[in-house]
Amino acid sequence: MTPDSVIAMIRQALEVAGMVSGPLLLASLVTGLLVSIFQAATQINELTLTFIPKLVVMFLVMVITGPWALQLMVEYITRLFESIPQLVG
Repeated sequence: MTPDSVIAMIRQALEVAGMVSGPLLLASLVTGLLVSIFQAATQINELTLTFIPKLVVMFLVMVITGPWALQLMVEYITRLFESIPQLVG
């Protein structure tokens, strides 16, 4: 196992992690921004007002992007397991 192969595996793992978590983080960011603007405009400072919309939006994003994310992770793990003989030998 060479340092280049280890770096390539880590790079691929970080790419997959970023691609899987990206839609959730982006949806949470946009929802939080919209709720914050709404709170600033109406001067309502309620903690549940930020939590509940983020929870609902993240659930919907997980339902929509879940199959794609699962397929992406399965493909990465399959490639990783198939490359074990080259990495060891």
